Amino acid sequence: MIIVVSDTSPILALHHLGLVSILGTLFAKVVVPPAVERELASPRPKVGNVDIADFDFIEVAAPHDADRLKRFLRSLDIGESEALALALEIGAQAILIDEVAGRAAATECGVLPIGTLGILLRAKARGLVREVRPLVDWLTSEIDFFVSDELKRIVLDRAGE
Repeated sequence: MIIVVSDTSPILALHHLGLVSILGTLFAKVVVPPAVERELASPRPKVGNVDIADFDFIEVAAPHDADRLKRFLRSLDIGESEALALALEIGAQAILIDEVAGRAAATECGVLPIGTLGILLRAKARGLVREVRPLVDWLTSEIDFFVSDELKRIVLDRAGE
């Protein structure tokens, strides 16, 4: 099973859908840095807070390489920066991240980025969700989760929907 580090957005989106538990099925362990834990505890409007203590497969760990963290902070927010620094430190197989700049930085560093839609595709492939389309529609309409028309078409094609 895969050990991943997560940024805030995928967990918030899955929480809104009532699907955070699928992370525990898809991955052996999900690690979040302290900045992500703080962001989950006080999210933006339309999205409820997430207490990671409710999920035994999520643990908190802080990155220790201050120089690496500073480099990431030049172009990424604190949650993304800590998550990417931590993923590199612990040798995570992937990082759960949605933002374009964070995904690009992960790829550049050799860490596989998996977004919320990628998680939903994996969940469908494993029979954990029946359809992806209504989930994507709920995210975009209810919490202003941005998905381009092209990306939505690609994801739904891969989902066979």
